[in-house]
Amino acid sequence: MGQQNAAPPAPSSDPKDLAALPAARVTYDARAERLTIEMVPHDVPGVNKGMFMWTSPVEQATIPVAGTIFSIRTAVVDGAGHVLPRAMLHHVNLTDPTRRELFLPTSLHIFAASKETPPIDIPRLVLGVPLERGQRLVLTGMLANTSPTAYRSVRVRVILGYRPTGRVFPLWDAFPWVMDVRYPLGKRPGGSKAFDLPPGRSEQSWESSPAIPGFVLGVGGHVHDHAVAVDLTDVTTGEVLWHGVPQRDSAGRVVLLPVKRFYSWHSLGVRIVPSHRYRVSVTYDNPTNHVLVNGGMGAVAGLFIPDRGAQWPAVDTTDAIYREDLVDLFTVDPMADMDMDSGG
Repeated sequence: MGQQNAAPPAPSSDPKDLAALPAARVTYDARAERLTIEMVPHDVPGVNKGMFMWTSPVEQATIPVAGTIFSIRTAVVDGAGHVLPRAMLHHVNLTDPTRRELFLPTSLHIFAASKETPPIDIPRLVLGVPLERGQRLVLTGMLANTSPTAYRSVRVRVILGYRPTGRVFPLWDAFPWVMDVRYPLGKRPGGSKAFDLPPGRSEQSWESSPAIPGFVLGVGGHVHDHAVAVDLTDVTTGEVLWHGVPQRDSAGRVVLLPVKRFYSWHSLGVRIVPSHRYRVSVTYDNPTNHVLVNGGMGAVAGLFIPDRGAQWPAVDTTDAIYREDLVDLFTVDPMADMDMDSGG
């Protein structure tokens, strides 16, 4: 077992106080229209068996210029800039504590990725996720290593295709959204969205309604190994809006969960409304004869365009769920810095 992370500072319910967080490195290349965010580096040891996992401290990224995001890619690199195996990326999350979620009154999740998340591209002249100059985003991430090779100064890199504001395009501002089967707050304490997998087939789900009406442009998601499918369903009508089936490698590990795009030249996507309930559900099939502790996760995420005239809901920093979710950002994952013996 590795050395535990240092205890993070205690947060307040005011997102402005997050300015005391360690700063991720943010660089903007205007010619390439690229905004790059790199988390603080960490040495990752090799393991003979099992898995080493390390959770980064919570960090902030200050946006240097106002603009819109039109693509997102992630990588894990070492101190020399060499790209490392993608399996080392357990997850990275980019959060905006000054805006709220579409389905929940928590901080807005701008982006989340793991090893199975493909690059994301949206039509840059049509859509863009808006950010403001000086806006402060919050980053969390986890690295994993199952190989005997040790790596020095490993860091997670998030590469955003980014156009400055002040131009005619994009035509519409789009906003990210997410639904997780362990919402609203996950496992206490700490808010972990992982859950135990019993032997055989099992399912987890959660449902809610959007705060405002608009159009879902596309859907992706996050699952762990042994996942059979993840679904987004309009409970009110019974229509399955998305049925995602993960792709696996020869060992059965999840390597990709394909993204579904709903928009086309004649349609913005699937319309959702506050009067309907929507459910995210994930199905697993555990082939072992024992419980896999924290073996499951299930989330869907995508982009959303509000109806014309609909304003994105303001964040309420006094809301109990918002405050608890913000505290959870600062809770060190109990699996952090652990050399996990998969045989035990």
